[in-house]
Amino acid sequence: MNKVILVTGANSGIGLALCERLLSQDTEGLQLCLACRNMRRAQAARSALLASHPAAQVALLQLDTSSISSVMAAAQEVKLRYNRLDYLYLNAGIMPNPQFDVKAFFKGLFSSRVVSMFATGEGILTQKDGITPDGLQEVFATNLFGHFLLIRELEPVLCHASQTSQLIWTSSSNAHRSAFNLEDIQHQRGTQPYSSSKYASDLLSLALNTHYNKQGLFSSVICPGFVMTNLTYGILPSFPAFLWTVVMPIFWLIRMFTNTFTLTPYNGAEALFWLFKQKPESLDPQAKYHSLTSGLGNNYTQPRKMDIDLETSEALHEKLLQMESEVRKTLKEKQKKSRHALASS
Repeated sequence: MNKVILVTGANSGIGLALCERLLSQDTEGLQLCLACRNMRRAQAARSALLASHPAAQVALLQLDTSSISSVMAAAQEVKLRYNRLDYLYLNAGIMPNPQFDVKAFFKGLFSSRVVSMFATGEGILTQKDGITPDGLQEVFATNLFGHFLLIRELEPVLCHASQTSQLIWTSSSNAHRSAFNLEDIQHQRGTQPYSSSKYASDLLSLALNTHYNKQGLFSSVICPGFVMTNLTYGILPSFPAFLWTVVMPIFWLIRMFTNTFTLTPYNGAEALFWLFKQKPESLDPQAKYHSLTSGLGNNYTQPRKMDIDLETSEALHEKLLQMESEVRKTLKEKQKKSRHALASS
């Protein structure tokens, strides 16, 4: 029986590299669904995958995780297409309007924390968040809440007593407890919404295991390492071109001394691909699975304990459930008004 895999944010970067690696291992035994916001780019990604793997089954799904109506519509479409989902890769993510602190960068460049600075972005990156049409913080909605809502909507195809399914989150080494506040889960009052959202996904994964393992659904978290993707290059507008020329050779040099500089999407997808081949029951729900690349270019995966606790994860889960309830109520009211408007026209 074919395995059904849905990947959000699959049209570029780590998401696309994962799809390529999955099809390289098993072209005909998979049903792959690329869930993307931009359908033109999604079509280009599908064409590229089919050019390499003509026999592959690659479907497209329009999904914008920042939009509640888009998540609901996409989930409905998935349930119409498939009676089960074996893997759900929660990979879509944004880091909008990054602000690069050049002074802090140069200070860190010649200090003992240079590797940590590059690997995590801590101390050199802040972001200016936006608001979605639904009234949510954009980073929170895209990186976390949209995915949470998608999982909730897809329970009928994810939860089966007779088989296991896996949720696999793309987190980050930039996921810091210090950026997250349980009283401000949308990070409305801070300047590190990306870090907050990624730490929240680490917490949520733990809570999802508590609530879903008995129903055959397991959740894991990965860190792709430091990868050059569109998200990374999005920092470029605030990063002078001459600095980039200086920094790139340093990145390759640093990789001789640290394994977290995966650099390419293919390498960054290592842990995502590794988890595909594991029995979910054997995985540690409190570990983050890191994609690592040795100085000689060999890829491997290593689990590292996350800085999370069950109490905070449960509290976050409860807050997300409350938010979901409010969102559904608002959605029903909008649909009701819409029907009345149609009836009176």
